Amino acid sequence: MATAQQAVIQQSAIEKAQSDLERIRELKSRISGMERMKLASRALPTLPAFASLLPGGALQEGAAYSVTGSMTLVMGLLSAASADGAWCGVVGVPEFGAEAASHFGIELGRLVLVREPGRAWLPVAAALVDALTIVVVRPAERVGETDAAKLAARLRQRGAVLISLSPEGAPAWPGSETTLSVTESRWLGIGRGHGYPRERLVTVRSEVRAGRPRVARLRLPGDAVSSHELRDARPAAVVPMLRWERVS
Repeated sequence: MATAQQAVIQQSAIEKAQSDLERIRELKSRISGMERMKLASRALPTLPAFASLLPGGALQEGAAYSVTGSMTLVMGLLSAASADGAWCGVVGVPEFGAEAASHFGIELGRLVLVREPGRAWLPVAAALVDALTIVVVRPAERVGETDAAKLAARLRQRGAVLISLSPEGAPAWPGSETTLSVTESRWLGIGRGHGYPRERLVTVRSEVRAGRPRVARLRLPGDAVSSHELRDARPAAVVPMLRWERVS
């Protein structure tokens, strides 16, 4: 009798274990699916010209990037996401021009400019991270590891992107996925005393945090639209976004 009862108990325990195992498998499957969806949604719209220079081929939510001395690269990084509907902010860069930004395809109606934040540049940038998709900041001083780690946690929590713009020779933002810089630039289309800048060739170097440096040559069309034409354009007129192309 005892043996029969033990057999029943063992059978019940086996069935329960099998049921629990099936539930665990189902939960693991759901979690795996959620992780795949999360990974798929991490990339922000980014111009294809940057694909070979950025880890993952695009700006990634929750990440920080550094750009050395090039406003052109900063505007290029913002353009695709802004055109897709993202809100962008720029902190501590008073020369960031709205006219140039518009020509790069950046939507001015979704652009927040804090030109002179003073010593409060870091708290201002952190506050914008809570509300915007991409925040560009020019550090007024060297960023400590502790402050960078706090802001990195905020970026991951909000799914935002930080782009640090610094002068040549300045240290990159701590924990940056990559640091982009223009190592060579030349204009084409200018003859001897005549012509206008038809296009610009730039060599961009990417110092990736985990991996070897990457280099790419990009072609940027010349700005054939004058300030006068932009100022007098009708509201319905659309300024074409600069077409970035990778050369090599």
